Amino acid sequence: MTRTTTESNRIQKMIERRRDFHRYPETGWTEFRTTAKVAQIMDRLGYALRFGGDFIRPETAMGRTIDVEAQMRRAVDQGAEPAWVKRTNGTTGLSAELDMGREGPVVAMRFDIDCVDTDEAADEGHLPAREGFRSVNKGWMHACGHDGHTAIGLAVAEYVAEHKDSFKGKIRFLFQPAEEGVRGGYAMTQAGLLDDVDWFIALHLGLGVPTGTVYGGTYGFLCTTKIDVDFTGKGAHAGGEPNQGKNALLAAASAALNLHAIAPHHDGPTRINVGVLQAGEGRNVVPPRAAMKIETRGATDDILKYVYDRAVQVIQGAAAMYDCKVEICKRGEANTADSDRKIVDVICDAAREVEGVTKVFPKQLMSGSDDACWMMKRVQDRGGQATYVGLGATIAAGHHNDHFDFDEACLPIGYEVLCGAIRRLSGR
Repeated sequence: MTRTTTESNRIQKMIERRRDFHRYPETGWTEFRTTAKVAQIMDRLGYALRFGGDFIRPETAMGRTIDVEAQMRRAVDQGAEPAWVKRTNGTTGLSAELDMGREGPVVAMRFDIDCVDTDEAADEGHLPAREGFRSVNKGWMHACGHDGHTAIGLAVAEYVAEHKDSFKGKIRFLFQPAEEGVRGGYAMTQAGLLDDVDWFIALHLGLGVPTGTVYGGTYGFLCTTKIDVDFTGKGAHAGGEPNQGKNALLAAASAALNLHAIAPHHDGPTRINVGVLQAGEGRNVVPPRAAMKIETRGATDDILKYVYDRAVQVIQGAAAMYDCKVEICKRGEANTADSDRKIVDVICDAAREVEGVTKVFPKQLMSGSDDACWMMKRVQDRGGQATYVGLGATIAAGHHNDHFDFDEACLPIGYEVLCGAIRRLSGR
């Protein structure tokens, strides 16, 4: 269908917002600038707002170890309005709801807002560097497309607000913190934000699919657990009295090797990865400390439990071998969920009417993990329908790569697909 001037302007604004979010990325639980900017826009549109500090309970916020005051100051220094940063009450994330005043379904959509912990490429071949919206925050980069997700969410929210008289029920926008490391989805789910939802939609761009392709849903997400492990031994002179030491490095190294020797489960795929191992203070010092960051994955809750339990056994055994103490801390977790056929059909029907869409498929196999699955499962367990939409976007490099960038032509496609879905789900 031909786009109106209003829609064309909205698409241009969507690109501008995406580039602004890209320039100022924020890692999980630090997204104060993003939350404040989004809240300011949603408030102007007439949405009822609830901030992360209003609904996220500290005990549900996995892997949250930040200097809150410092991150709030940084957000203000980078252009966020101080009053809006203050309204977060020290915790990022936002729920924004528009009540149409007419009986009808509750539709919720999840848009993740955090970035990846990596430095962004600076060479001229990288479009964000060439056009001036490369990340200004060292070690942080929107290398997974969440800047695009946030921009799409705001554009859809504008459309809904402008056409409020055409809808019934309630439409809720969930701007989720800390998706990377699967930390924020559980916290938002435990806050009760999904308990009354009839229809739920999450969306992700890229995923190895070119611009113009839309998947109405996904299946095959892996359950996952993210774990930090700290070994504590005892330092000693490596030449003079090594017998007085307890080698934490060797304990960690033994654990790392044997974690990758855990046998696969016979009922489905498992994954384990030791991503970080840090230890050692000097060539002549028995290492007193070591730290590992690992992840486990499994096709189902039971399979994940199998590989997680085996991992704990290996870690504790390695610590015992070298007479070290060990602390195991869960930093993130996600379950699995498959998309429901009825809402998948709604997405596919909407996508077929969108300019620029060339291929529409019902479902895409996912081999990774996403904590939107907590939200999907909560909705499904209460009788609702949920889906995770795959939005094709040609990318310059793989997700989480320092040269990651996506074709911005996917943004209007994602926007129009979601608007079309909302018209079908909530239209009067």
